[in-house]
Amino acid sequence: MRAVTLSLAACLLAVFVPTTTKAQKRTTPSTPAALRRVADDYYQWRNENYPVGSSDAGLHTWDKRLTDYSASAIAARSRHARELLAQVKAMNTASWKKDDRIDWLLFRAQLEGVAFFDRVMAFEQTDPQVYVNECSNAIFSLLKKDYDTPRNRALSATARLKQMPAMIEQGKTNLSKPVKLYAQLAIDSARSIDSLYNDSLMTIAGDLSPAERADLVKAKDAAIASLHAYADWLEKRLPQMPAFAPMGEANYNYLLKNVYLLPLNAGQVEMLGQAELARYRALESLLPDPSLADPNPARSKNIPPDQEAFLKAYESREAEMISFLKENKLVTLPSYLGPFQIRQLPEAFKPTSPGGFMNPPGVYDKDPVGFYFIPTYNPQSKNFYIRAAIEDPRPILGHEGIPGHFLQLSIANHLKDEIRRQHGDGIFIEGWALYGEEMLMRTGLYPANSASQGQILRLSRYRSARIGVDVNLHTGRWTFDEAVKYFMEAGGLDREAAEGEAAGAASSPTQKITYITGKWQIMRLLGKYRDKKGKDFRLGQFHDDLIKNGSLPLSIVEWILLDDPSSLELALR
Repeated sequence: MRAVTLSLAACLLAVFVPTTTKAQKRTTPSTPAALRRVADDYYQWRNENYPVGSSDAGLHTWDKRLTDYSASAIAARSRHARELLAQVKAMNTASWKKDDRIDWLLFRAQLEGVAFFDRVMAFEQTDPQVYVNECSNAIFSLLKKDYDTPRNRALSATARLKQMPAMIEQGKTNLSKPVKLYAQLAIDSARSIDSLYNDSLMTIAGDLSPAERADLVKAKDAAIASLHAYADWLEKRLPQMPAFAPMGEANYNYLLKNVYLLPLNAGQVEMLGQAELARYRALESLLPDPSLADPNPARSKNIPPDQEAFLKAYESREAEMISFLKENKLVTLPSYLGPFQIRQLPEAFKPTSPGGFMNPPGVYDKDPVGFYFIPTYNPQSKNFYIRAAIEDPRPILGHEGIPGHFLQLSIANHLKDEIRRQHGDGIFIEGWALYGEEMLMRTGLYPANSASQGQILRLSRYRSARIGVDVNLHTGRWTFDEAVKYFMEAGGLDREAAEGEAAGAASSPTQKITYITGKWQIMRLLGKYRDKKGKDFRLGQFHDDLIKNGSLPLSIVEWILLDDPSSLELALR
């Protein structure tokens, strides 16, 4: 990557031309203190306007509310984000100190993300999953932690359940151009929600009075009926719905540049995916037995007989991994780090999360516990993640737990700088977790030519395949079926995993590029960091220095660690 000679201050001023009037410019505050006041006000506004998201983040002020999806509320939120973005862009930061300018860039990128998805994707009008996800997360966010008494949480659930039928009707009104693929995923999720409501939710209902319990059951049944009717409504309209519509390359590049502050465009990211895919397919082939890269429970000494035994086997390897990290001084574990637990994935989340997902402590969470939700256990499953976890859970555990997401995000939550604490750059987050998988292999956790090592190579192989799927889907070069086929043939996944991966890529633009792109940026930064440190270089110190800054774009991190703004300047051109 060539360096850019234009100074950073000049680059910023050249790129961010204010779009406000002269009168607005005179009244726009342009001090770091003003920026932080604006940011704090925005976070308060966001938390109140998205109460389910607040609950999920560990802030339980509005636990009895759902998001208002009336047309007027959607328009007002979009307008507020646009106006605030214009105000922040108009700030003259040329004389600000480096740390203040970084915070300005980060907050601006946060607002760019909101404005972009409102403008380009318009999910409230195109994606029926929005309303099913609201119903799922509204209850799930009240269940996953014991932040209050079971009774109070159950009462909050009742209040939310009562609002769901009306919210679903709002969704039907809003969906002026629903996408067929999104609708099919929403149908699957809506019809899988029963166990979350009938089983998981009722575990906190024990202290309710008979009248309160009856009220909960009535609201629960009405919500389920409403979601099932919503699925039926969508299914009847599927034939008339348009197929998946890509955002196009210009929009994709805008997202990479303005939200991720990434010094690569769509074509370069896609080429990175091809290069890494070729490398990891070749590394698999160089194993004495290439089949080691394809997880096979039959090679395991012990196949857990049931779900409970499977979860315990998963967690039992964590202590071993932590000891390895400490003995080799690979990363510092802070004293505030809480326990990391493995739990079963609720059925409602399976359509787009076939491998499960990580639920770290929320940014407002007082409870330091984190969870990894894994699919329902079946020793005969063809699911890649289940097979991999039976044979050796450590590669995935290292990604999701320690030193991966759980450690990194727990540290990010403890930052004092609120703008940086709130920033959640997916390329950094997933890049660090994927980097950690191979780092543990390279530093000796797994025997050479073992199934564990093979799994590491396969995990990077299919993350590389994700890039081709994401870029080509959203720039319009591939269909959904072509994406599934690519995951199977190039990524080495089974059809179930491939379809879930492709669905996730379609539903969350750019999320699938984050793993390999972030890992590549971290590897690049590691080499430059070592060159700068010389004989004083220590790998564990690099890891500590890297993750102590939170979940920031790696172009920003490079500026912080090396005082080198060249990657950021390239991103902002």
